[in-house]
Amino acid sequence: MLLSVNNIRKAFGEEVVLDGVSFQMNEHDKTALIGRNGAGKTTLIRIILGELRADEGDVILPKDVTVGYLSQHQDMEGDRGIYDTVIDVKRDLLEVESRLREVEEEMKHLAGDALTEAYKEYERLNHRFEQENGYALRSEVTGIIKGLGFSEEEFDKPVSQLSGGQKTRVALARILLSSPKLLILDEPTNHLDMASIAWLEGYLAQYKGAVLVVSHDRYFLNRIVNRVVEIEHNRSMTYLGNYDEFYEKKAQVREAERRRYVNQQREIKHQEEVIAKLRSFNREKSIKRAESREKMLEKIERVEKPLAEEQGMRIRLVPRIESGKDVLTVTGLTKSFPGKPLFHDISFLIKKGERVALLGENGTGKTTMLKIIRGLLPADAGTIREGAKVSIGYYDQEQQNFNESNTVFGEISDDHPNMNNTEIRNTLALFLFTGEDVFKPISALSGGERGRLSLVKLMLSEANFLLLDEPTNHLDITSKEILEEALRSYEGTVFYVSHDRYFVDKTATRILDLTHETIISYEGNYTDYLAQKERKEAAAGFTVPSSGAAESQAETASKQNWKDQKAKDAEERKLRNRIAKLEDQIASCEQKIGEIDEAMLAPENCTNSFELNRLSEEKEKVEETLLAAMTEWEELQSNQ
Repeated sequence: MLLSVNNIRKAFGEEVVLDGVSFQMNEHDKTALIGRNGAGKTTLIRIILGELRADEGDVILPKDVTVGYLSQHQDMEGDRGIYDTVIDVKRDLLEVESRLREVEEEMKHLAGDALTEAYKEYERLNHRFEQENGYALRSEVTGIIKGLGFSEEEFDKPVSQLSGGQKTRVALARILLSSPKLLILDEPTNHLDMASIAWLEGYLAQYKGAVLVVSHDRYFLNRIVNRVVEIEHNRSMTYLGNYDEFYEKKAQVREAERRRYVNQQREIKHQEEVIAKLRSFNREKSIKRAESREKMLEKIERVEKPLAEEQGMRIRLVPRIESGKDVLTVTGLTKSFPGKPLFHDISFLIKKGERVALLGENGTGKTTMLKIIRGLLPADAGTIREGAKVSIGYYDQEQQNFNESNTVFGEISDDHPNMNNTEIRNTLALFLFTGEDVFKPISALSGGERGRLSLVKLMLSEANFLLLDEPTNHLDITSKEILEEALRSYEGTVFYVSHDRYFVDKTATRILDLTHETIISYEGNYTDYLAQKERKEAAAGFTVPSSGAAESQAETASKQNWKDQKAKDAEERKLRNRIAKLEDQIASCEQKIGEIDEAMLAPENCTNSFELNRLSEEKEKVEETLLAAMTEWEELQSNQ
């Protein structure tokens, strides 16, 4: 066992964040830690790292286990270049290399015992250098730095001049080079383009140590993890497999829990009805049966009602008016900045109802293109023509379309003066802004909150053409899935930039690949894009398999399901009819027994022994019939 987290509980004041969280990791496990924003993932990582004490429970991490931790924010300074900063993590190995060079020089001037001793030292140092892969160190450093998106021209760029995202990449490079037994990565793909993410996936898939990763990148998780730990309602649940397998298993677990609860509640209600019915017969035997059932009911271990899924956003994107068929026509578009050409003479057409994803490496000009289309930046050349009745809604990843001095409520009120207070509050509540949250200053909002507010404004725009720049950047997985569903049901047109491959796979109907200063169009989603790109690069044809067999199987299955359901309905009707007949028979027997009891008490029969014997025998037969009917009725009720 590499890491064992046992029954961790942590509260801040009265707010419980973690309660009974447990999971284990073995030496080569690749584990995802997921949960809604604010679920307690970062708190749990801090407890694992020893930065925070748990209120209850413990973390077992053997002393010989080295840990490398990548946080979301890096505070790196200094004038050393990227390459020197990264390779410095292997300073001990560099000192061995330096000493090797020194001994080599010394041996040139030594003889006898001194030379023998020097040679022994050289052999010892060289063995260690080889064991720690020292001869491949520089090529490994170069490979990692390039893999994370830096060019060789940037190797000497001082760390102090890097952006926050670039500093995070440098920190990640240092951690990967150090090769700890346990890697803990908090959102490692946030500042990487698709090529760098793909490189990191390959690196981690082959990584010999264990990896614990917090990420909202579902495609990334699908490629590298073999188990998922989800924190929900302060508790944890572990699922074997990647993200898609987790998603499917979680749905199965939820459904099983729901069915178990519903079935038990149905059985409890059924037993209560049987008990009431038995008591209504008002017979000694039926009352005893009722009491026996009551005791059994009391002993049942009650299944707790499953916790409801945590509330998520509710997005409904509805265009106010319908656009024309040709929504956007771009012709000969060209843009460059001093010393950096972006794209040249590109043209494309977006039709009504399309959901088009614009892909490309960082720095190719994707966001710039959206800003040109939105009219926020001028083009160097080319034309952009909007179609008839096109109304644009714009989501800015930099979220600069806010009045920073406003509150959340004021931002919506200013944009939509015709909405009353209740309407504004109800709309904000759909995006989880409730209570005093609606009066938060814009300047105090987190990235996730600003993202949600941008989506509020987008929904209220009632636009029929959405321009979205990295709409999932600050959203947790649940919110991403809600946005995906909203876009799939949206009747307007969407043109968006996203590095979230899972999101693109779920929403895109066409992909424009911005590469080498031009545009290449691919029909379909991200999976289709990869396949077409691979075929295009291999210059090979393809055939689409016929769906006839699948359709035939589906039709056959549908007919069989209908037959099965019909048979099941017939059985249920038969059962209900039999129960009704038995209840009538029970009532008739009860009535007959009552009549016999009255006849036995009649004056003319009290002294007639022959008649009393006959009535007694008749009563006994009716009671036997009653008992048989009641027994069958109970059995049928249990099977209902």
